[in-house]
Amino acid sequence: MAMEPGGQALNVMKPILICLYGPESTGKSTLARKMAERYHTEYVPEVAKEMISSNNFTAEDIVRIGRAQTDRILQKAATANRVLFCDTDVITTSIYSEVYLGMAPKILGDFEQEVKFDQYFLFDIDVPWVPDGLRDLGEKRVEMYERFKIELERRKIPYMRVSGSYEDRERKVIQVVDKLLART
Repeated sequence: MAMEPGGQALNVMKPILICLYGPESTGKSTLARKMAERYHTEYVPEVAKEMISSNNFTAEDIVRIGRAQTDRILQKAATANRVLFCDTDVITTSIYSEVYLGMAPKILGDFEQEVKFDQYFLFDIDVPWVPDGLRDLGEKRVEMYERFKIELERRKIPYMRVSGSYEDRERKVIQVVDKLLART
């Protein structure tokens, strides 16, 4: 492995980029951490949760979140071990911007182009909704799921639907990731 000037290891091979994608409270964050542990690699959390404490934000906040999410993915990709699990993407940032602000800053589309995921997993809403302080769309789960799905389809991004119990979700993701890793 190559080394950065500061002594940090650089991954010279591009890792497989996995996006755990979908509405709030579907198990993405927990599974991203678990998968990173299982595969001895990195994961990228939903950076917005580090940057905001309420759903009262501005378009400028959304741009900062989108830039930070993109930068974090690119940073972690440099040190990931063959695969990088991402708890969200900039499409998600755009969706929530549209929901809360009625618009999404155009620059998010530029950020979106900087990261190309190898596999999207669309998480279904068939697990209990759990509040966490920021989540407030529990009564709009069906609408939000459809919106997430439509955004992938509009972009012609293939995805695998993940549903069932948390254990079922984990098994499905492991099965697909193992197949992807076997190809490399």
